[in-house]
Amino acid sequence: MVRSKGKVKDKAQHAVILDKTTSDKLYKDVQSYRLVTVAVLVDRLKINGSLARKCLSDLEEKGIIKPVVQHSKMKIYTRAVGGTD
Repeated sequence: MVRSKGKVKDKAQHAVILDKTTSDKLYKDVQSYRLVTVAVLVDRLKINGSLARKCLSDLEEKGIIKPVVQHSKMKIYTRAVGGTD
């Protein structure tokens, strides 16, 4: 039986270091996102997962986003609107 080789997916070239332009885009754009997860940052900013996790913790520390669900595997955030609860 002959097997097809399948389609070859292009390897993603995501940034591993946060440069000035990506950092500016992060702080400006995240405030408009309703749902913020690691996957959202990886997809929209083209950064790798470990960098996205560090960005999320930094954004939470600065009060730009607030946690909705904090699980060991998946953290879900939303934008911080108005004052504190």
